[in-house]
Parts: sequence; structure tokens; C-alpha cells
Amino acid sequence: MFDASMYLTDAAMAAITEARVSDPECAWRAAQERVRRGRLTTDGKLAILAADHPARRVTKVGTNPIAMADRRDYLARVARVLSAGGIDGLMATMDLIEDLLILDSLIAARGGRKLTDGKVLISSLNRGGLAGTSWELDDPLTGATVASSAAWRLDGVKILLRIGDADAGSLKTMLMSAQAVNECNALGLPMFLEPLPVVKTESGWTVQKDPAALAKIAGVASALGDSSRMMWLKLPYAPRYELVARSTTLPILLLGGESAGDPAPFLRELGSALEAGPNVRGALVGRNVLYPGDEDPLAMGTAVGGIIHEGWAAETAVEKMAAVRGTDGNAVSRYF
Repeated sequence: MFDASMYLTDAAMAAITEARVSDPECAWRAAQERVRRGRLTTDGKLAILAADHPARRVTKVGTNPIAMADRRDYLARVARVLSAGGIDGLMATMDLIEDLLILDSLIAARGGRKLTDGKVLISSLNRGGLAGTSWELDDPLTGATVASSAAWRLDGVKILLRIGDADAGSLKTMLMSAQAVNECNALGLPMFLEPLPVVKTESGWTVQKDPAALAKIAGVASALGDSSRMMWLKLPYAPRYELVARSTTLPILLLGGESAGDPAPFLRELGSALEAGPNVRGALVGRNVLYPGDEDPLAMGTAVGGIIHEGWAAETAVEKMAAVRGTDGNAVSRYF
């Protein structure tokens, strides 16, 4: 069982807040000093951690309705996963990216190694479509902008585009997405676009996870903006995933969805998706890695990175998790 309070202590959290109060430019300076990769991917594949859920009022994990609202627990899990060698980077809202940059600055000042050096950092742009609201599919850009992401020396941006045929708000989000694609192309910044076909149910908007619906929306997404040259697609798994892979030549990253509590099902889906076509290039996944039931997030991150970069089978990945499970539990707290 991962103990966030041991990994990221009260002293560490207090130091982050103190830096925000006494030195508001700390995160900005850390961003300007951060060691970036020479290229987005070292082997044509990416294993990216997604951590933008709370900004959309999505905080439920399992039976706990506010699990992801606990910032110490959430940030500790993010930092833990980022320390896995096979994890390439993070996609998050700016507040969380800033928390990590501040943490890096504090650790470096105490002689430690930064978490974000050499990692891909991607900003989440649109979080205005709050879960459960009447305007949920009218999802404007309420986070970072493309220009500010470039100024912070980030490595890409991400947009969620949910299309519900019965809701006109989807058109507004589509137009905003196309404009953001144009801005990314102008600045040479990679765009990670998550197009999802959704239908309204009693429990809210639900993603249509069938290959035909996903293949159709991939065609829509690929054509947005003045060029697709900087675009990656983020799509969920579905049976017969080869039909989804064949709908575009753009690189595809698998998303995870809600945590299953058991690592094995997602790891099997990931392995299957990677075999569906040469353009399936990895995963941009959050809750299944951050909250893998009783498993250590570091072990889960190691498994995901191994499947993507080393070609491990799901069964091999599960076996490899034992080697890192529970190790180095004070990797951050030793500096505070």
C-alpha cells in the first residue's frame, strides 16, 4: 500500500505553499531552468501520465467521491509515477505543473535530483466543461493558452473534444479546438487531442467505446485546423482496435478511464492496443496508474512503461512490478 503522507510529508507540502507565498516566481524560474529533451520521443513511443481530473470536478476513485481532491495524496502519486524510468512525462493543469516545479526547486536546493528534468510536460487547456453541468460539452479554453505553454517551455498541449450530436455546445468546443491546433502549428508545439463520441445517459455523458464510433471521430479530429503535422490523438480502447488504428495515420495514445482497482485488465488492453497498428504509440493514462488499488503507483508506472518501451507482455509487466514495489518510499521526504 502506498503511503502518500510518508512520500510527501506535511513539511514538504508546507514548503510548497510557503514558496507560493514568499516567492511567487519560483515555478516560473524552475520552468525556465528545466532541462528539456532534445526531441519529444526517444524511440517513437510515449508513456505519459494524465493528471488533469480535479480541474473538471472529477475526483471520484472507487467508492471515495473526493479521493483526487486530496492534493497531497494526488501530488505524491504523481511524483511517485514520474520517478518510474519508463514514464516519459506528465499532462496536467498548470497549478499541478507549478506544484511539481516548485517541489523540484526545493529538492534541487537541498542537493536532490529534479523530477521534471528530461520529462515531457504537457498543459491541459480546456477544463471549463465541468462534470455534471448544463454546459458540460461547451468546453472553452479556461486553462493555459498555447502561447503561455510555449512561454513556460512546456513540450505540448492537450485538449479534450467531446462530441454529442444532441448538444450544440460540441460545435463551440470544436471551433475552439481548431483554433488551438492552428496556434500550435504556428509555434511548433505538439497537440494531443482527445476526441470522444459521447451520448447522454441517466448518469451523464458516456463515451461510446465501439470501434465504428471511434474511427469516425478520429477522422473528424484529424482534419481539424490548418495542418495535422503536430497532432497526436488520444483514444480509448475498444474491441477490434485495429479498425480504430486504420482510421488515421496520426500517432495514437491509449487513454485509461476510471480506475479498475486491478492493474491487469488495463495492462492487457494496452498490450492489445499496441498490436493493433503501427500508429498506436503508447498511452496517456491517469487514474489506472495513479490509483491501482492496493498496488504501488511506481510499480504500475514501471509496468506501463515496460509494455510501451520494452515490449513486455502484460503478464511479464505484472511480474516486473515486484522489483520496485515499495522501494524508496522517502524519495521526496528525505529532503524536508
